[in-house]
Amino acid sequence: MRGRKPGRARPRPLSDEERRFFDSLILHEDADILVLNKPSGLAVQGGSKTSEHLDRYLAALESTYGERPRLVHRLDRDTSGALVIARKRGVAAKLGKLFASRAVRKIYWAVVPGAPKPAQGRIGMSLIKAMTREGERVRPARRGETGQKAVTYYSVVDKAAPVASWVSLKPVTGRQHQLRAHMAFIGHPIFGDMKYDGAAGLPDDVEARLHLHARRIAFPHPRGGQLDITAPLPEHMIRTFRLLGFDPHRYDDGMDDGDICADC
Repeated sequence: MRGRKPGRARPRPLSDEERRFFDSLILHEDADILVLNKPSGLAVQGGSKTSEHLDRYLAALESTYGERPRLVHRLDRDTSGALVIARKRGVAAKLGKLFASRAVRKIYWAVVPGAPKPAQGRIGMSLIKAMTREGERVRPARRGETGQKAVTYYSVVDKAAPVASWVSLKPVTGRQHQLRAHMAFIGHPIFGDMKYDGAAGLPDDVEARLHLHARRIAFPHPRGGQLDITAPLPEHMIRTFRLLGFDPHRYDDGMDDGDICADC
């Protein structure tokens, strides 16, 4: 095991219950990589008001894995789905280059009000961070401002007209809150997204929780071959799908992005 850095506090060990919870999130594990199905509501990293977060679990697992597992990318606290973890420092560096080179294919599922038109499209809107009374947000960069380029492709998979649509989202870039801001920008904020007007138009009986899920991730494995992982939907999205009559099983064979329903 690598030596602990001077002054670095020893992480609190995981309880048996916490370890069972972490193990229940694992979708894929090999000698180099973990892929987790991160639940909605669990922060990836800590902060001044966040003591319970995934990074704490990883720090506590250093003794188990012989080296501290490392986050390769991020998901927002309220976004669920596939999250890649490197078990070794060298693997983290290789995967970081893959993510930066856009060799990683990511597909998100979301539920939005109304029906985006056209049914398939590209959203190219540079984003800039802004501080508001409600906290940090991103907004479209105005003329003269240097924003971060952000590109998303979307496709309407099914509609419960005129109430809602199930959309597949494919980010080309990976900016903070990109998918959430882009869908709000085209007038279809994601259900339950309180930061980006997602409370508006929320149907009765649909939970006020973010309906954004990192459904699938595919990328070259550092040792060769390809990893292609699908993350089952969270319970609140399953309930919304049923309520609106969306059935992922119907699209197992017909969706060109290869989305499949594995225990949804």
